[in-house]
Amino acid sequence: MVRRIQKVAVIGSGVMGSGIAAHLANCGFETHLFDIVPNSLTAEEEKAGLTLESPAVRNRFVDSAMQKLLKQKPAPLTTKRSLNNMKTGNLEDDLHELSTVDWIIEVVTENLAIKKSLYDKIESVRTPGTIVSSNTSGISIDAMAEGRSEDFQKNFLGTHFFNPPRYLKLLEVIPSKYTDQAVLDYILAFGEDEIGKGVVLARDTPNFIGNRVGTYGLMVTLQVMRDKGYSVGEVDSVTGPLIGRPSSATMRTLDVVGLDTFIHVANNVYDNTTGAEQKVFEVPDYLAKMVDKGWLGAKSGQGFFVKKGKEILELDIDTFEYVSRKALDTPSIAVAKQQRGLANRVKSLVYAEDRTGELLWNIIAPTLIYSAELNGEISDSILGIDQAMKWGFGWTQGPFEVWDAIGVTQSVARMTKEGYTIPAFVNALLDKGYDSFYATIDDELHYFDGTDYVKVPRNEKAIDLALYKKQNGVLKQNAGASVIDFGDGVLLLEFTSKSNALGLDTMQMLNYALDLLDQSDDFIGLVIGNQSKNFSVGANLAMILMEAEEDNTFELDAVVNAFQQGTLRMKYSNKPVVAAPYNMTLGGGAEVCLAAAHIQASSETFMGLVEVGVGVIPGGGGNKELYMKQLKGLPKGVTVDLLNIASKTFETIATAKTSTSAEEARDNNFLNVADSISVNPDHLLYDAKQAVIGFVAKGYKAPTREKVPVVGEPGYAALLLGAEGLKNSGFASAYDIEIAKKLAYVLAGGLVPYGTLVDEQYLLDLEREAFISLLQNAATQQRMQHMLLKGKPLRN
Repeated sequence: MVRRIQKVAVIGSGVMGSGIAAHLANCGFETHLFDIVPNSLTAEEEKAGLTLESPAVRNRFVDSAMQKLLKQKPAPLTTKRSLNNMKTGNLEDDLHELSTVDWIIEVVTENLAIKKSLYDKIESVRTPGTIVSSNTSGISIDAMAEGRSEDFQKNFLGTHFFNPPRYLKLLEVIPSKYTDQAVLDYILAFGEDEIGKGVVLARDTPNFIGNRVGTYGLMVTLQVMRDKGYSVGEVDSVTGPLIGRPSSATMRTLDVVGLDTFIHVANNVYDNTTGAEQKVFEVPDYLAKMVDKGWLGAKSGQGFFVKKGKEILELDIDTFEYVSRKALDTPSIAVAKQQRGLANRVKSLVYAEDRTGELLWNIIAPTLIYSAELNGEISDSILGIDQAMKWGFGWTQGPFEVWDAIGVTQSVARMTKEGYTIPAFVNALLDKGYDSFYATIDDELHYFDGTDYVKVPRNEKAIDLALYKKQNGVLKQNAGASVIDFGDGVLLLEFTSKSNALGLDTMQMLNYALDLLDQSDDFIGLVIGNQSKNFSVGANLAMILMEAEEDNTFELDAVVNAFQQGTLRMKYSNKPVVAAPYNMTLGGGAEVCLAAAHIQASSETFMGLVEVGVGVIPGGGGNKELYMKQLKGLPKGVTVDLLNIASKTFETIATAKTSTSAEEARDNNFLNVADSISVNPDHLLYDAKQAVIGFVAKGYKAPTREKVPVVGEPGYAALLLGAEGLKNSGFASAYDIEIAKKLAYVLAGGLVPYGTLVDEQYLLDLEREAFISLLQNAATQQRMQHMLLKGKPLRN
């Protein structure tokens, strides 16, 4: 039986090693970060009188890495509290600690001899059964396992994370010929379920899957740029979001990766291949020259791009001078932007008869052919190749999905005419009379395996909501939301408006779902969740602004009251309501979550009450609920400092504090200790559904409606002082203070004595009155107009 992983050691505290350690710590694992002992003192250490034997010197590398984790952007840590799961050590004084862990991850220099030397040390202390893996990006796993003990070999494999580990989904798992199947199966499941990765099984070939195909595509682009006379900026202008690739496109991506790092990866394939394939991985002379000059990209301050003042310049690869950026501007780009959907846009561009079409065809066609040639060599199926490119390189479509988009028959005809050799795998598809690598059969997605279509395997926890609705239908829907029978007696309320903005139609569907819970014994609880880009960006701002500009106070009061009563009804439902937020969960989206019996949040949840940015305060009960959430979260018997709680709530809302993770949302009191976090976003709806079922199994009881103690008039005065402090420190504009005064009055419960117990409806009435009065102010309407037009707050 494979030992369950609870404690992990990461050896190598560079950017990648420390990032992996941080991710594991974020996921709740006790993580020990190791590095070598320095062989010389820094000037600062000498000045401090330290020696090579001083603990501060011997742990310098790892301790420095820990400090950098707090400063890096994007942040590797989901919360500073993750550091509590981490400890440091070095490979001399603390080597024995490796005997206490369940998984050892090696993240040292990409040198086989160095790695094998480290494994000698690991074997001297390692407990039998401990899993050992290498984060290598391309060195043979078999070669690393050679000469080791049988137990080491059985428990050894490659686990290739992509940088930055917290944010990039891909984890390539590469077994050696010695790896025990049970160990492999365990790591495959662990990677998905316990640390939230998109796991792809790769074969032990040079650079595995992602870097093999991705590097090929980049090398082809570099060659086409030179051979066809395109500029750096022209290439990037059409190889980014326009074709479903990241905004960093091609050359900016290379700058971020580091040109020296990219050359190292390319050379690894070059050294292990022959013929035409090898030639593609030959480093262009201009790229080698850039590295010789130290122009390595972002880390050296210049590469294909450099920033001069406020302007970003591009490198002319012929003159080696930096010039103003250029962008392709051809008719096909304008035509493509009118196409519906990415697939149609890409097809339109690839076949365009202009410079954009020429560029894209000449970089995409060979990459598709290369991917098909490697199918079965680097991966068991096209599915693994497509997933690797989407999860590791940020492609919206994998190579075979792109091929389907542009039409296999049409593209192969052109490729054949141009002299390309069509891979046998592609010919096998066409010989069957098929024209796509993927097909939907009986509502299930299938892929071509070389013989016929086989169903795409799916973890039961990775619910595809669109497919679920197609197979099971919806109970009721309108423009804003739909209600679905989610199985096992659980209902699902899905937001469906643009950006999942919340309006009266959303509240109608919420009340419909709550009616079903009240009236039918068939349903035991409700999940509020969806699978759009974001959970919800808040209320329907355009609708609110329109009503405010027309001074429709009565209608506005009705809308806000409907939202308040909907969230209040959620809160006191006799059956559990679980909210499943992810990504942007702002304003009204956060208010819905605060009213739920339980929050099951995705790890990457950016939650906040941001209404002050558009000139109002929360209007759907968020002020009250954030305040009460903190009151309820206090341990029994603890003396309640109402003013402290009110002040924290005031600061969070007045400064529009937004979390950068679910754990940070917990720090900001949007989640409490009873709320849960899903490390794998694909499992979020499944986890939320299980939470409902779990509540019912334990005999769920709705919360008792109790009166709320407020800080009253003295607290109001104290909160106003806090608002003035924000203004004096430059954190608030004059109008921010006007909004803050309204917020302070609502949170204080009005001008009542300190400690007065008030009903929730009384607080909702105060909130609604303040919300509507702010809407009538021209300054608020200006903020709303600015947000709708510019997408960012106006500080008036």
